[in-house]
Amino acid sequence: MVGSYALGDSSTSSWTNLFGTKFPQTGTGNTDMLTSLALGWYSLDREGKLLTTSRTGWQRPDDWSKVMEAAQKYRLKTEMVVHMSDGDGSASGLLSSDSAVSAAVSGIAAEAGTYDGVNIDIEGLGWSANTDRERFTRFAGLLSQRLKEAGISLTLTLHPLNSAYKGYDYRSLGGVSDRIIVMAYDYGTKPEPVDKVIEAVQMASAAVPPQKLLLGISAPSETAESILTKVGIAKRYNLNGKALWRLGLVEEGMWSNLRVSVRAH
Repeated sequence: MVGSYALGDSSTSSWTNLFGTKFPQTGTGNTDMLTSLALGWYSLDREGKLLTTSRTGWQRPDDWSKVMEAAQKYRLKTEMVVHMSDGDGSASGLLSSDSAVSAAVSGIAAEAGTYDGVNIDIEGLGWSANTDRERFTRFAGLLSQRLKEAGISLTLTLHPLNSAYKGYDYRSLGGVSDRIIVMAYDYGTKPEPVDKVIEAVQMASAAVPPQKLLLGISAPSETAESILTKVGIAKRYNLNGKALWRLGLVEEGMWSNLRVSVRAH
């Protein structure tokens, strides 16, 4: 299971939720439940410059090296997450510029050697229309080629195919990436509707081999009981695993139920 690690406050600390103690101390905490960390520390601007600070809160903490050391201690793989949203058109602007795409690919590839993998999370593409599909696929393909040369994996975190965002060609993207996290949430209700999540998984599995897919689960949108239902969906459709958004927001009851579920299988 992948755990998303991002900046929070004292009550939503990813560090405390993961290691069970306050920074910089470490403990086993909930590390036994995870295989890797998706570290939400990077973003891009319209020109393709890789940023470690942003207006959206996706930024690398000053003591980021301690997170890396702790991940190594507990044998957790690490991915650098590069997040961008098209709410202001900046993602579309980047993808439409060859020079910006080239700069983004080069910047990410240069930074990627510090991590086990790269996770691209560009959201909001193709609102209700199939715009940006080919451009995003091209960007992902160019990045994948560069990363493969260095033996670094590429994960894509994507809106589900039954969302309002139509800018993601799952079939083509599945061909250039190592795995895809399906963000099967934000449907507007809590817990997330089971029928919509199942539909998202079925649509993704029709385009991409299930062994490349992970079911994205948003902890704030679930309860301790409903999260087990979502885990069951991932198991039923033989997906590669689950991805939790985010550490710091996973309640203790959720961890307890997840732990029982994992041990039961």
